[in-house]
Amino acid sequence: MTRRYFGTDGIRGQSNQFPMTPDLAMRVGIAVGTIFRRGHHRHRVVIGKDTRLSGYMLENALVAGFTAAGLDVFLLGPIPTPAVAMLTRSLRADIGVMISASHNPFADNGIKLFGPDGYKLSDEIEAEIENLLEQDIYGQLAPAQEIGRAKRVEGDIYRYIEFVKRTLPRDVTLHGLRVAIDCANGAAYKVAPLALWELGAEVVTIGNEPNGTNINLDCGSTHPAALQKKVHEVRADIGIALDGDADRVIIIDENGAIVDGDQLMAVIADTWAQDQILKGDGIVATVMSNLGLERFLSGKGLSLARTKVGDRYVVEHMRQHNFNVGGEQSGHIVLSDFGTTGDGLVAALQILACVKRTGKTVSEICHRFDPVPQLLRNVRYSGGKPLEDASVKQAIADAESELARNGRLVIRPSGTEPLIRVMVEGDDRSQIERIVNDLVDVIASVRSEAA
Repeated sequence: MTRRYFGTDGIRGQSNQFPMTPDLAMRVGIAVGTIFRRGHHRHRVVIGKDTRLSGYMLENALVAGFTAAGLDVFLLGPIPTPAVAMLTRSLRADIGVMISASHNPFADNGIKLFGPDGYKLSDEIEAEIENLLEQDIYGQLAPAQEIGRAKRVEGDIYRYIEFVKRTLPRDVTLHGLRVAIDCANGAAYKVAPLALWELGAEVVTIGNEPNGTNINLDCGSTHPAALQKKVHEVRADIGIALDGDADRVIIIDENGAIVDGDQLMAVIADTWAQDQILKGDGIVATVMSNLGLERFLSGKGLSLARTKVGDRYVVEHMRQHNFNVGGEQSGHIVLSDFGTTGDGLVAALQILACVKRTGKTVSEICHRFDPVPQLLRNVRYSGGKPLEDASVKQAIADAESELARNGRLVIRPSGTEPLIRVMVEGDDRSQIERIVNDLVDVIASVRSEAA
């Protein structure tokens, strides 16, 4: 069946426009509550959110839906996405919900769903939810005496803080480190600075004054310039940039240079391999990860398994093939020894542990390879299926033939916007620039425009 609501990471869109309306959120609550209402125990759902203004609206709509379906609701308030995944398991909930559009601007919002095991829902369950949403679901409402209750549980954020702290090796403290952190005016604005301070760091915080409309605004992992400036200003040893829901991280070294997810995975994989705790003899990443990472790992006798874009596909491959390190270039780092989804703060602590144990600077530790030149451009289209056009198919075949073994080509539609993403990487920068421009021109000519 055609997916009408779910994209690569839950349901997402602009607030108060389809599909992110309070009506649909309530219907999602009823549909999900119906599917996970199994057995005769009191069923429960935990709901977290980031700091978007629309979070209040969607939260209340979801509460109405879940309680109408007969589930008790625990409202966590602003809290990172990985905390919702963790608390879903810790509180023995039947379902976990995160209201967030991650790194998107404040006007967008989304609904991410986790099963009782803390993992994001499978395609099959999402299809089942979509099927219910297309039906008259009001016949699924609970009897009056079985309507659920809702309560706010502010203190449970401290369970997550203690969980995060336990992921730092026991022989390591952060005493003596000056850490600058950018919370993106998002979900981690309370928990991240507190966890770092309790671990011993001197903490300088920015992006910790959310007002409902400034989440990810010129801050966080997608706009690291503010943190780069702060690292220089306070002479920090490291900068940690989270995104709006704190499931991704970008590091800033002591010189102000950006360290992306590929370099972070290289550090963690190499360190864990030396400590003999790396599983699967390699890591899992997406088709967007740099060829330089693959070459680095190969030189260490480690493998790189690639998946489709989306941390859920990374996690699926990790679970199926027993890997414990995976992630995306954008900074989603999944460490399955600790959690079930990307966790920016937990990943940052692994880097900090390496800094403390080696006594080296972040710039020395986090430059494991020289990235192969990589160029990404987007092509916006207004309709149709440009990638099925004969001229586009021929242009792609020609580009792949030219790159041969000296580079890679990835062309894919966005899972959240009407965009075709064109990525080319190779050793010859001028070559990849020409190939990208040629492909964009061809795709853009098919009822589309370059973005």
